Amino acid sequence: MGTVAEGPKESVVLYPSPGMGHLVSLVELGKLFLRQGLAVTVLIVDAPYKTGDTAPFIAAVSDALPALSFHRLPPVALPPNPSPNLEALAFDLLRLSNPNLRRFLLSLSPSPRALVVDFFCVHALDVAADLGLPAYIFFTSGAAVLATFFHFPALHSASSSSFKDLGRSPLHIPGLPPLPANHMPVPMLDRDDEAYKGFLYMSGRLPDSQGILINTFASLEPRAIEAISAGLCLTDGRPTPPIYPIGPLIAAEGRGKRGREECLSWLGTQPKRSVVFLCFGSLGLFSAEQLREMATGLERSGQRFLWVVRSPPSHDPAKKFAPPPEPDLDVLLPDGFLNRTKSRGLVVKSWAPQVDVLSHEAVGGFVTHCGWNSVLEAIMAGIPMIGWPVYAEQWMNKVFLEEEIRLAVAVEGYDKELVTAEEVEAKVRWLMESEGGRELTERTAAAKESAAAALREGGSSHSALMEVVGRWKRSRAP
Repeated sequence: MGTVAEGPKESVVLYPSPGMGHLVSLVELGKLFLRQGLAVTVLIVDAPYKTGDTAPFIAAVSDALPALSFHRLPPVALPPNPSPNLEALAFDLLRLSNPNLRRFLLSLSPSPRALVVDFFCVHALDVAADLGLPAYIFFTSGAAVLATFFHFPALHSASSSSFKDLGRSPLHIPGLPPLPANHMPVPMLDRDDEAYKGFLYMSGRLPDSQGILINTFASLEPRAIEAISAGLCLTDGRPTPPIYPIGPLIAAEGRGKRGREECLSWLGTQPKRSVVFLCFGSLGLFSAEQLREMATGLERSGQRFLWVVRSPPSHDPAKKFAPPPEPDLDVLLPDGFLNRTKSRGLVVKSWAPQVDVLSHEAVGGFVTHCGWNSVLEAIMAGIPMIGWPVYAEQWMNKVFLEEEIRLAVAVEGYDKELVTAEEVEAKVRWLMESEGGRELTERTAAAKESAAAALREGGSSHSALMEVVGRWKRSRAP
């Protein structure tokens, strides 16, 4: 009896904005779609500025997952852009890439069931609408930030002042605790900046999607999710698209990276839940003075620590987007610090395997920049956090973490020029030694269980994924 040839698989196209963080998140989403029997294509847009080398990551994923393919769109030239913010360049780049995106989508046969775009890629909604292709947004931050973006046009209309000029005046956003105006994402602080205008446009386009997938889970942010779904964050009368909390999605570490074995071997010699891990993301850079204060505070705390140190930021405009050089620890840290703390501390240069470190039984606390991926990684590992926000939307995340979901305590002075050694010492001791620290650890352990439950078959995140994939499979390709 002859076999029947299998037809082309139903497919989806994923469209991340440039940069490793956004690419990794979309690839993790793609893995979920692969498990549901969909073929996945990830589009790559090369930026004419530094975003990190994505080629090794793409090669590794292609080898491991042949059903997940990558396609590189042709390069485009950017017009002169006076904004100092990378986000403004990204919005321009992705808008100018629309013709290339259209040509690629038209070349596919059969047509994909959906186009899933990073929230920076909202200009692609026009291409999808023109081609009759369902378009969804993947929101890599949490529901609280999404609620803020939905409400952003209303905030913009309510005042003629920039958020930076409003200081700590509270912004009232449905489903959220009051947010100090100067804690809005850094590119949105100045209403005359091109990045601000890009985010305002992006926020106004969110309702034009067929749905928004969020990297969070229902029990972590119930108030924000309910406010969005109930249409409370929109004030212009348009309906809110369906919301699909499908997280937490976190990426596995690269196994071959230099420094991984050193970190894990050292942790293997430490007592359970005794180590404070300090890591601030790839762009979390501190001045030399701040690094010395941090070192002094860690030493005085008496706690065991694993600390990722990067070189201070360069003041050379030509190096603004270039990766910092490898740090010279002997120059940056106080004299004798490494020798005095070698029995209870490990300082590593530039990178550590964060997921592996957080899941190690020796780790009992995490000092973090409050980037959303790091927050989810800590929750999945059940590790309580000390928030030290640095850039992007991290000040905003700090407010939600500390005041809404109560899974972190923040250092005092993050919004000033310097966090003192005394504050570092006090917060680290509090987390590791106090009753308040133990209560925070218990709440984080409960959140870990809730996250695992959401991802299991029948859990809230798994059900949300099944709902959106089911919509695609029931639809007719255009």
